[in-house]
Amino acid sequence: MSAKIVYITGCLGFIGFHVAEACLKRGWYVRGIDSGTYAANWNLLEELEKYENFVFEHRDINDLDRLYDCDYIINTAAESHVDNSIVKSDIFLKSNINGVHKLLELIKQKAQGTRYQIPVLLHFSTDEVYGDILEGSHIETDLLKPSNPYSATKAAADMLVQAWGRTYQLPYIIVRPTNNYGIGQYVEKLIPKTVKYLKVGKLIDLHDKGKPIRTWLHASDTAKAVLTIIDSKKINEIYNISGNIELANIDVVKKIINLFYDKQMDHTEFIRDLVRPGQDLRYSIDDSKIKQLGWYAEAKFDLELAKIVKYYKNNFIW
Repeated sequence: MSAKIVYITGCLGFIGFHVAEACLKRGWYVRGIDSGTYAANWNLLEELEKYENFVFEHRDINDLDRLYDCDYIINTAAESHVDNSIVKSDIFLKSNINGVHKLLELIKQKAQGTRYQIPVLLHFSTDEVYGDILEGSHIETDLLKPSNPYSATKAAADMLVQAWGRTYQLPYIIVRPTNNYGIGQYVEKLIPKTVKYLKVGKLIDLHDKGKPIRTWLHASDTAKAVLTIIDSKKINEIYNISGNIELANIDVVKKIINLFYDKQMDHTEFIRDLVRPGQDLRYSIDDSKIKQLGWYAEAKFDLELAKIVKYYKNNFIW
């Protein structure tokens, strides 16, 4: 199998790093792009630069003015925290919509020439673009009904990708994963934030008494899904990626509390209830389509959660 040349935007982010590392381990050439927002983990750059087939470019995707010849542009760059989008949405429009538009226009420039290979845009979306669903699961062709500014910008980007695909014949893949987790995730996310707050004795903020239901997917399984799709050579497709571990947020927090103290605890004394406007009650996606390619989630949630809690008990998260 010949080595591929790929761009990975947001390579210092949680998912971007896992995807970049998976590509590098295959011997592929990776050009990592990252603007270095508050959520970027600069410690990851040292890990990536251990590979001779990695090059880093410190830039915002909105500021890119050209693309080197490549096979794939894997776009993980995004603002992704719902609470932040509710407070101030401007940066979400810039990164999640304008940034995707810029990538599409750069690919279009390649397509208009006769001597360039047209790269495939593999765009990371989210299960949140469908909105919530109380029973059953969303499939890839379901109507998009985002509930908050973050998911609205991601849905808008999905529309742009598909429109440029049809109008300009740009090859694309859209992936919509469920909640990712693993060691190294930014601390604003539920799992690392819960461990940090337990460590420093702060109350854990939970929206709507922790009743909202989410599905969990380990970042390593997300990276494997990307490679599976690329190996299939299929284009102009959308794939749901689900970890198939469906839990209410309160149940995840209870597990963390018990792991942190290594015994069954009364969780109520550790939690503070908050209300989030536009809260989605349950996300659930059907990932039968990607499973037909031979992919399946391998990580065991309870085992991985125990590793995460142990790691953060010994390593403070700033």
